[in-house]
Amino acid sequence: MLDRLQSVEDRYERLNELLSDPDIVNDPKKLRDYSKEQSDIQDTVMAYREYKSVHEQLQDAKAMLEEKLDADMREMVKMEISELQEQEDELSERLRVLLLPKDPNDDKNVIIEIRGAAGGDEAALFAGDLYRMYSRFAEAQGWKSEVIEASSTGVGGYKEIIFMINGKGAYSKMKFENGAHRVQRVPETESGGRIHTSTATVACLPEAEEVEVDIHEKDIRVDTYASSGAGGQSVNTTMSAVRLTHIPTNTVVTCQDEKSQIKNKEKAMKVLRARVFDKINQEIQAEYDANRKSAVGTGDRSERIRTYNFPQNRITDHRIGLTLQKLDQVLQGKLDEVINALIMEDQASRMEQAE
Repeated sequence: MLDRLQSVEDRYERLNELLSDPDIVNDPKKLRDYSKEQSDIQDTVMAYREYKSVHEQLQDAKAMLEEKLDADMREMVKMEISELQEQEDELSERLRVLLLPKDPNDDKNVIIEIRGAAGGDEAALFAGDLYRMYSRFAEAQGWKSEVIEASSTGVGGYKEIIFMINGKGAYSKMKFENGAHRVQRVPETESGGRIHTSTATVACLPEAEEVEVDIHEKDIRVDTYASSGAGGQSVNTTMSAVRLTHIPTNTVVTCQDEKSQIKNKEKAMKVLRARVFDKINQEIQAEYDANRKSAVGTGDRSERIRTYNFPQNRITDHRIGLTLQKLDQVLQGKLDEVINALIMEDQASRMEQAE
């Protein structure tokens, strides 16, 4: 591990030199690529340097015990060794995590698609609850969310809502939300007080850059039409709504959220690019050895991943066996405890596989 860390530090120093080279400074692509590479390994290098400093202090302290010391000094040195050993162990564990292969999509923005599934109006209402939960979480992280397309219902929910969260590392935290979310509660329309079970599905797609997925204009059919709202009322009479069809994959995206056809097309293209990119990633994931998949997983969206039980104020993530009696707080966007537990489980699983 130490040899790998030294190689990373050497590369970091080399990148410092390259980023000071006038030829690199005047080449926007190389400047961007090298800056990103340096940024990606900076945390690892800083932790490694701290580890080396602590390790050196620990060795010095252990050497002192070989000298003639009075009882009080010897006791102080032993306490220092204990503290330094604890720091070294913590840094060693952190470095093991930092050396894990990084998901190349982790730093990207994320496009989230939520659809009401089983349960009719109640499923649509739950889809709305999930959208608000993620929006509040994004706001707490300092990220921005933007609706791309929404199909609302008359009762205040969504048959489908697609939105983007813009923020560094958004995908790294949201990617574990893929799957079927189940809600158990008494609907407002239930006069007998019976608990109903409904579901909504969530798909989290990393935003794809143009260079990452090859989509040709000739492969896209563009249809425009007048946008409309819930119940068929006309939102506007101009042909501002856009439907894009990627013919090779039969991927269809619509957008009518903006009054401008150009803006709707731009938004639709982001979703189209992300869906095609995701389709490629899904195919790669399907080929991956099933025995080495993370216990958390980010692939199978038919999998029931979480239950939201309103009568007991309980949320349970079935993948890691986590249960919290904090459903009211989670729905307000306080998702950190759940997401951090999923990230830690994923890291532990990958470290175990790497051994």
